Amino acid sequence: MTVAALDLGTRRIGVAIGDPEGRFVHPLTIIERRSLSDDIESIRRILVSREVDRVIVGLPLNMDGTEGKMARSARSFANRLEEATGVAVELQDERLSSFEARERMGVMPAGRGKKKRQIDAIAAAVILETWFDAKKRRLPPSG
Repeated sequence: MTVAALDLGTRRIGVAIGDPEGRFVHPLTIIERRSLSDDIESIRRILVSREVDRVIVGLPLNMDGTEGKMARSARSFANRLEEATGVAVELQDERLSSFEARERMGVMPAGRGKKKRQIDAIAAAVILETWFDAKKRRLPPSG
């Protein structure tokens, strides 16, 4: 099982990928947004080429945990993606993921322009790591 995560922005979609156990999570790419159908097709190609069987979509909740316009948009996108690809899609609270991505960017060597373009993919990696962490906390202790 390969898992992908998406950080949905208004101009770009960050994509990250990880192994089934969450040992290896890394930013993969960004997709420049064009239209809903083009965005879904671009994601579908990635899912097929990487043999992804689960997608985690960042859910941008307000700091108080309520859902606003962006969260509703993310839910709608997740539903459309699942319908179009047949790949299981889950939502993951992404509060502070962009902040964490910017923090990580501060220690990465790269030019400012390149860093700015990478932030969405890094935010997707943060979302995926958060999902794996939450999944591990839900599992009963072994032994």
